[in-house]
Amino acid sequence: MKINNFGPSGINPYKKQMNKLDGAAAPTDKKTDKVEISSAAKEMQQLSQISAERKAKVEELKLQVQNGTYKMDAKETAKSLLDFYKGNSSIGKP
Repeated sequence: MKINNFGPSGINPYKKQMNKLDGAAAPTDKKTDKVEISSAAKEMQQLSQISAERKAKVEELKLQVQNGTYKMDAKETAKSLLDFYKGNSSIGKP
């Protein structure tokens, strides 16, 4: 004659399952996340205020272009480009 499940585990097979469910429901060590912002990131946040002004200007220009009210002065644009490249060509020179 063969006897299986001899011992306390064979008496109530559902008890093991209930213990597993109770163990899963119990919270283990609660760990919290921690965020540290570097000084470089803090500087970038302050620089973003300038970019907010720039975004506002870009949005204004987009609206003008969409409405057809944006007028461009070709001579002023050419002068700005020339000044920009003249300024960059003197970088590194004494």
